[in-house]
Amino acid sequence: MSENEKPRLTRLTDVLTQLQSKKILTAREIAEKHQISIRTVYRDIRTLERSGIPIVTIEGKGYSIMQGFNLPPVMFTESEANAMITAEQIIAGNKDKSLIEEYQNAVAKVKAILRYSQKEKVALLSERIVVRKKDENQNTSNYLMIIQEAVTNFKLIKISYESLQNKKTERLVEPFALYSTQENWLLIAYCRLRKDFRVFRLDRIKKLQVQHQQFEAHKMTLQEYFEICKEKYSN
Repeated sequence: MSENEKPRLTRLTDVLTQLQSKKILTAREIAEKHQISIRTVYRDIRTLERSGIPIVTIEGKGYSIMQGFNLPPVMFTESEANAMITAEQIIAGNKDKSLIEEYQNAVAKVKAILRYSQKEKVALLSERIVVRKKDENQNTSNYLMIIQEAVTNFKLIKISYESLQNKKTERLVEPFALYSTQENWLLIAYCRLRKDFRVFRLDRIKKLQVQHQQFEAHKMTLQEYFEICKEKYSN
């Protein structure tokens, strides 16, 4: 949809939602999201500022909503509410139990702010949509949400790990990133025992304990990590 096809009021509301979803947002990110020019982004930001939205311009970085400013709950369109219910069914088949429970809690809070007409439709769709799962697709881990918090707070974690060869070890690791192969969740972490990055399957972690001690953030992105791995194994 071009910027001429999308009503400006709708776009301004979407831009405001986008600003609330991230600490700092660049003009380019806004332009790409809404398929508009950078010049149009500048005009939209000025319009929002004139309407009383306290947008802070961070020179050389982007835009941010002033800390402490709260807006009324965002109202969902019918399509957005339907997408949320569909995602709920998909996640219900995930192998990590903690993700399922936390997502269901989050969806319950979102449902609480829906309009009555939307609640009726959401309830109906919940009864009429099913994502079929394989019989063997049972929960195999329960640590995903705990590890996510350790990643974002740079907290060391101590794990009791059992390899595929059934070798048991105690590891103190610096959690770096998580990714899913659809079959299993995997943790990329710097292992202080091996003094290098290692990948751990969450379903092979038998015990996990988050430590109070923090570690220094790693000076690389996840994409850079994958590039290093690619080069290492190609050689």
